[in-house]
Amino acid sequence: MNDPRRPHGATDSASRARPGAFGRRRPRTGTEPVTAQSPLGLRLVLSAVFLPLFLAGAAYFGVWAADADPGDGPGRGGLVVLAVVCAALALPALAALMVVLRR
Repeated sequence: MNDPRRPHGATDSASRARPGAFGRRRPRTGTEPVTAQSPLGLRLVLSAVFLPLFLAGAAYFGVWAADADPGDGPGRGGLVVLAVVCAALALPALAALMVVLRR
């Protein structure tokens, strides 16, 4: 029997008894790159949206912390923490954007 989904001479090296990470239900056919959907577009959109948002948040909270007086509602320490968190979240967004643009 000639199975058109399997390349000539291919053997089933993965066990079909265990599905999931340790085995495959079906052998690889060689068409996976054609039928696979890439998450790069979504990563590009999310990075392009959240990188400026996090940078603007870091700048906003940083300026607010600089102008805060000792008796103001949110204290200077909390605003600095928010600015640092926004800046820290901007770094993975920048890294994801650089990876997507490189590919």
